[in-house]
Amino acid sequence: MRAPANKTGRQRAASSLCARLAGRVALDVEANGKLAARFDGFVLPLGTFSAGAVERARQLRSGLPLASFASRRRSVDKEVDLLARRLARYGLLEYPIGGMAKGRDLAVIEPQLPDYWPRAAPLSDGDVLVLSRFAYLRRRGNEMVLESPRAGALFRIGDAKIAAVLAALVTPQQVKALRGQRGFVGVELLGLLLDCGVVFKVGAGAGLRADEGGDDLVLWDFHDLLFHARSTQGRHANPLGGTFPHTGVIAPKPAVRSAWPGEKIDLTEFAGGNAEAGLAFAKLLRERHSTRSFNDHRPITLAELARFLDGTARVLSRSSHDLGDGGPVVEYAARPYPSAGAAYPLELYLAVDICAGLPRGFYHYDAGAHALVPVAVGADTLGAQLSAAAAAMDVPVTPQILITIAARFGRTSWKYSSIAYALILKDAGVLLQSFYLMATDLGLGGCAVGIADIDQFEKMTGMAFHVEGPVGQFALGRPAPEDGSG
Repeated sequence: MRAPANKTGRQRAASSLCARLAGRVALDVEANGKLAARFDGFVLPLGTFSAGAVERARQLRSGLPLASFASRRRSVDKEVDLLARRLARYGLLEYPIGGMAKGRDLAVIEPQLPDYWPRAAPLSDGDVLVLSRFAYLRRRGNEMVLESPRAGALFRIGDAKIAAVLAALVTPQQVKALRGQRGFVGVELLGLLLDCGVVFKVGAGAGLRADEGGDDLVLWDFHDLLFHARSTQGRHANPLGGTFPHTGVIAPKPAVRSAWPGEKIDLTEFAGGNAEAGLAFAKLLRERHSTRSFNDHRPITLAELARFLDGTARVLSRSSHDLGDGGPVVEYAARPYPSAGAAYPLELYLAVDICAGLPRGFYHYDAGAHALVPVAVGADTLGAQLSAAAAAMDVPVTPQILITIAARFGRTSWKYSSIAYALILKDAGVLLQSFYLMATDLGLGGCAVGIADIDQFEKMTGMAFHVEGPVGQFALGRPAPEDGSG
């Protein structure tokens, strides 16, 4: 893992980067050379390896230099590299860099994406670096961590010298100048930070915000991108979903808030004794429920799906507005549901498992043309998305159709500051309620899905997670006869 020469012709120091098992992971070794990783109550088979590779693998507990097997010159190196990459695929490795001081690692790279592998981007003395506006330091337990919603890994910081370098990088700094600082932490760490997007190279006069990324990234506020990346699946390794983390520590809140003091005004007499009498919409609201089991012997039909999309998401009208004073003309395309600023940033993508009259596949709904357009994805990838939705609903069978609600974020953030992502989530909530009501009215079943994988969606569509990404999902199909309500 020899680093390339910099501009001055000097060679950078040999890599100090190691790979080691994450703290929660144990490596089980059987007599026949079979290895398995044990973590969080799971056992992951890793394959059968030679005695030499097994002996080297034992060093992953304390740390094995990446350079010792990255060349893959010997068969043992190839085996260890294969093992390390299998462990990395499941996020079971971490990567200390720079050795230790006072019994603590100087820095440790902790992957946030399952396919992360550390790479130090090449740097020359003339390069100018600055800290990303999306990067931040925070306390996690008794550790200091440096992270960014754009990064595939976070950095656990164990040395104040590194924090000092980061503080200096709030303004653009030339690598040559950083080298001259007392206690300089090394170019390799800077290259790793650059590869993750925690720092970036400054261009020639475009401005720091524009230098960091294209127009789609410029439109994001820090807190919005952080919320998007950390409140969904796919770009972090934090616990996610219904983990009940405060059980036994804090009592659950009551389902209904305790009443305010004062005399109550009883409203039931104004309901005429029957809130549903003569009011079809109220009846529809009360009949709405979440359906998690579907009748695959009598699946939803393409005609029913067309009516569902027509009633909830089709473009109803188009208009434009001239901002005046030389400003642009803004286009609008109204749908059946309300949207903040009439932006309508939401797009629908359908993972179809079973639908009479429609082949299995992945589709984009063209709301303007009221048409479905196939998007090429592999059968395994499609199945993985459907299976993830079934797991999120805690059912064994995949939904007939999974609708991913994606947002074209720039459509809203072009107008709004500080509240853009919150407005998009409100739009998604309104659309989900519309889905529920339309499904109920058509005699279909549906269920909002609380978790969407933004990294998986990026790979399926080829669009960066900050350009267009999931903000909600909805399972749709014909209810199974025994399905209850929720």
